[in-house]
Amino acid sequence: MCGIVGAIGQRKVNGILLEGLKRLEYRGYDSAGLAVIDKKRDRIECIKTVGKVAALEDAVNSNPPRGTLGIAHTRWATHGKPTEANAHPHCSSDTLALVHNGIIENYLALKQELIDQAYEFITETDTEVIVHLIHAEAQKPDIDFTQAVKNVTGRLEGAYGLAVINKESPDRIIVARSGSPLIIGVGIGENFIASDTSALGQVTDRFIYLEEGDIAEITNKKITIWNDDVEVQRNIVRLREEMMDSSKGDFRHFMQKEIFEQPTVIRNTLAGKLSRTHVLEEVFGVEAQELFVLTERVQIVACGTSYHAGMIAKFWFENIARMPCSVDIASEYRYRNILVPDNCLFVTISQSGETADTLAALRYANKAGYLGTLTICNVPNSSLVRESDLAILTVAGKEIGVASTKAFTTQLSILVLLPIILARHQGLTEYDEQSLVQELHHLPQIIEEVLKLDKKIQEISHDFAEKHHALFLGRGVQYPVAKEGALKLKEISYIHAEAYPAGELKHGPLALVDEDMPVIAIAPNDELLEKLKSNLQEVSARGGRLYVFADREAGFKDEENITVIHMPHSSEFLDPLIYTIPLQLLSYHVAVIKGTDVDQPRNLAKSVTVE
Repeated sequence: MCGIVGAIGQRKVNGILLEGLKRLEYRGYDSAGLAVIDKKRDRIECIKTVGKVAALEDAVNSNPPRGTLGIAHTRWATHGKPTEANAHPHCSSDTLALVHNGIIENYLALKQELIDQAYEFITETDTEVIVHLIHAEAQKPDIDFTQAVKNVTGRLEGAYGLAVINKESPDRIIVARSGSPLIIGVGIGENFIASDTSALGQVTDRFIYLEEGDIAEITNKKITIWNDDVEVQRNIVRLREEMMDSSKGDFRHFMQKEIFEQPTVIRNTLAGKLSRTHVLEEVFGVEAQELFVLTERVQIVACGTSYHAGMIAKFWFENIARMPCSVDIASEYRYRNILVPDNCLFVTISQSGETADTLAALRYANKAGYLGTLTICNVPNSSLVRESDLAILTVAGKEIGVASTKAFTTQLSILVLLPIILARHQGLTEYDEQSLVQELHHLPQIIEEVLKLDKKIQEISHDFAEKHHALFLGRGVQYPVAKEGALKLKEISYIHAEAYPAGELKHGPLALVDEDMPVIAIAPNDELLEKLKSNLQEVSARGGRLYVFADREAGFKDEENITVIHMPHSSEFLDPLIYTIPLQLLSYHVAVIKGTDVDQPRNLAKSVTVE
């Protein structure tokens, strides 16, 4: 959620840095700062404030630095509370200034090493360790500024996107990326850096996306990039204005665009939250570890699509963390006689952070005796974020389509991290956590593969255009995925759709099955596959028309009344995210054929701020 901006050129950079930080405000933050090299005074001017970028802007305007090279940052506290001292940039010996997104896991050992070398620490952060390490390395014979950064990044464990400047080398910015995104903005006689292209839209439309392990030296005329100490070339990408959140670009509808953005936004949401081997607990907040160590059970409260995300998460908490988890619809939750169990973490989920029923449930929970409250949200500074003990933001960007797509999958991307952390406190082995994390690293690529099924799904969507009802089936964790699929279809195509656990067919829904009731089934290759196949035979035997989204290894094939959409193989762990995508595409294409208002379906609103 932190943001980085930097600039080097021939004009004063204060305005560029401040405007860049303002454009990153959507990511959420608690403090802000900038550092500018003033060549005439031979010093680094560093200004930091707690709170809004507007406060930093006032401080800068009252005593403006004079320089053509600078870096800036908005911080979301992970190590140390939001204070001016803990805000970025961090400096060493009045020579270096550094900004950093991410978490350094081995910072305590590195810090002790620096203390032994007589370095003094004035903050509670892991970031201050990096800048002192670079300073110490640069003092060694025959080690220049750039090499010092290279040497230090090789010692860091965790996730980082960082930028560092040195008044002894006032013609360059050095940046490095590992697990936390960084981009370079390419100008004419000037260049820029940022954690997000949106920060630099006012100065350039040409960008270089740094890849994992890249280190770059940036001057006003030249960009040099290394990976594994070998110089590499990265493509310059021109971003067109129409590809921004506020425009549909080449897509017909915002919903379609947002479906296809999911690999990117999931990658962005996970960035900085995972190392190569495990989940970085600190991203949940300064007090997270203290709460998570005590957590013995979880209560999730949400509405609509977010409620379905909570239902999926229940399986993760039970299967990964071996921890009880209850999930309630927010509009019902606070009207029950709630019995709050000991050491229970209260979790809310909301795209907007202003959902009235969810907010009311949180306010009830804050007085009810829960261990603590955590919200998962897409909007910084929303009511849920402000009023929860802990908050973690999805990085979905603006979701304009009323029917949630990318907000849902980014919620799941965050939710899956929490049971892994809680399982670690319950004895999850390093090997098992590493296996789970590796699967998460591959998630965006699998979703990209699923999106290639778009044309096939568009073809079968014609079969639904004249139907008035549809039945979605899933077993286990796929049942809430089926519920989400049914919700999407009814939201935007106005076809009545219901979801059932497939094992419940014989207890009533089977009476609805005929040739006019399409049945959509979700069939990953999991432990319930054979039972699901038996359930689907019940449908087929009664003349029902089946559309099966099946793992390519699940053994399904097209038959007279069965259409199979073969899905890429994935782990049971991530199947809920994978199988959500084709159901979104199906709903979208059916709605387009029916001619409904895809982005603004009747009677619905994006943010439900009334009870």
